[in-house]
Amino acid sequence: MLEPIDYRDGEARLTGWFAPPPAPPAPGVLVAHQAPGMGPHVKGVAERLAELGYAAFALDLYGGEGFPMDEARALHERMMTEPGLMLRRASAALDVLRARPEVDPERLAAIGFCQGGITALELARAGAPIRAAVGFHPGLKRPAGSRDGPIAAKVLMMVGDADPVVSVEDRLAFAASMGAARADWQLHLYGGVGHSFTDPAVDAYGFPGFRYDAAATRRSWASMAALLAEAFD
Repeated sequence: MLEPIDYRDGEARLTGWFAPPPAPPAPGVLVAHQAPGMGPHVKGVAERLAELGYAAFALDLYGGEGFPMDEARALHERMMTEPGLMLRRASAALDVLRARPEVDPERLAAIGFCQGGITALELARAGAPIRAAVGFHPGLKRPAGSRDGPIAAKVLMMVGDADPVVSVEDRLAFAASMGAARADWQLHLYGGVGHSFTDPAVDAYGFPGFRYDAAATRRSWASMAALLAEAFD
């Protein structure tokens, strides 16, 4: 059962969704949504993480859900161009997760989808107290104000080689930035797979290169679960 939690980032009113663990206190996993915003996909992910034994909190970057596509694009653009905004919103949500009595505040991670993968990576780059940052089909481009420095969290990004959002140059730049940060990092590349491959609803949009892939979804989830188990051990 998901519990809505209202919280704030300055004047912004936000609502995230908390999935309690079966046996608290448990490691906490922050879940960041894709560019269209909060919806059934990330809420379902939070519930699945709880089934794995974790406490999960699906964060809210926008202050609502169900936005028309044009408005969601504008909100995403703001996240990418306003320096520090994405990190600040994610940090506010991480504070909520850490404060829950069901959560072990020493064992935290962040995962995300598309834009959410960038969000998880920004927390790692900023030195947030997370042990792992995982991105499913993240854009890999860095938002304005993105920080440089050592990365202590284990990093796993998973993209399709047919993803029109992520160029070869983006992948190389990501690898270079991870090397410079002396990170423990992985980049998994799925052959013939496009963008948003974990979301069954994406096919309805008809965007070129955006498509659900059941095999990549299964494999990427298993890779995430293995890394979380390693990070929390």
